[in-house]
Amino acid sequence: MKARDVAVQGVLATVALVAAFFVWQREPARAPGEVTVEDAQASALDRIRYDEETRFVELFRDPQDRDTVWVRLGGKPAKPGAGSDGATAGALAHAANDGGSATLDAGANPRTHAGSLATASDGGSPPHADAGALASASSDAGTPSSPAPVPPPRELRGNDVALKLFARFAPLRAQRDLGVLDATKLEEIGLAKTERGLTLTLDGTPRTFRLAAPASGWGAPYLQRTSDGHVFLLGPAQLTDLEAAASRLVDRRLHTFDVEGFDRVVISTGTASRTFAASGKPPGAVQLSPVDAPGTPDDFARNWHDRLWRLTPVELLGRGEAPPGPAPTPAFRVEYQRAGKTVGELSMAKASDNSWYARTEFTPGWVRMGGGLELLAEDAVKLTAPR
Repeated sequence: MKARDVAVQGVLATVALVAAFFVWQREPARAPGEVTVEDAQASALDRIRYDEETRFVELFRDPQDRDTVWVRLGGKPAKPGAGSDGATAGALAHAANDGGSATLDAGANPRTHAGSLATASDGGSPPHADAGALASASSDAGTPSSPAPVPPPRELRGNDVALKLFARFAPLRAQRDLGVLDATKLEEIGLAKTERGLTLTLDGTPRTFRLAAPASGWGAPYLQRTSDGHVFLLGPAQLTDLEAAASRLVDRRLHTFDVEGFDRVVISTGTASRTFAASGKPPGAVQLSPVDAPGTPDDFARNWHDRLWRLTPVELLGRGEAPPGPAPTPAFRVEYQRAGKTVGELSMAKASDNSWYARTEFTPGWVRMGGGLELLAEDAVKLTAPR
């Protein structure tokens, strides 16, 4: 190739690189009429908080790993001054869910009163005793009951949807800028007395907004920037994931590797353990063979591990959250290895509430599993028994 041809190729390559650089740096295309509510780089966004009347959702970066997003789900205490009817309804609903007997705010069960009156008519307690009890209950009925304690927030690892959602809030954009509206209009669109809010923490500084849903119940929500009162019309899907954070933003995986990610499985129960060579490709079951007899696949071990591998949690406990009762003792443990190094592990234990819990190298804490795992634990003992 001639020197001239080499020079031409070099110039063309340089032009292509420059063009690619500007395309990469260019701001993403916007929808027609779209406006910027909060102009900020994605790297400056530390936290997103979404508030409703009774609960809140937070997305925040892991200080040790900026590429990981955590989801914090929490409730709020009941506001003081709530009517006794609401407290009674909550107590009744709670009792109905528990399958027990409902109690009134007065602290007495209607059936108890009925039984007491019947006893009095039979010559038991004097009638005036029940009348006094009823009068006392009546006088106490107007006293609001103490609100139920709010459990601490639960911190869970965010999934890929949470990562993508986090990036969509910096910069924060809306469909339209409606300007500063008067009090009548704010009342009309629901921003005057809303309990919903949005807070973006940018480089440690919170930026607050108020939110309201359209009166029709569907469509794009309204957002008011508290710093200057400007009202915006957000995109219709901007808050959907935050509203359903528990189901849409939480990573529910037990492991991040697939069946091709390990070549050995060590099963342990108490002080006994047994090692199997593993091979397989998704979506099939992993073939397990004892390391001392690699040419003889163990169908019992394969079926046992396949049942374990396909389990999914029914409830994820938060970071630092423990199952009820004393610390559970694992019934069995599974260690996954590749090329002699540990790549993952799973411990399964039964807690004091008779529920089964598991934890792995990826879960932030324990996760509650479904029922019927006693047989799985019994078979683990059989697998590790001395041969």
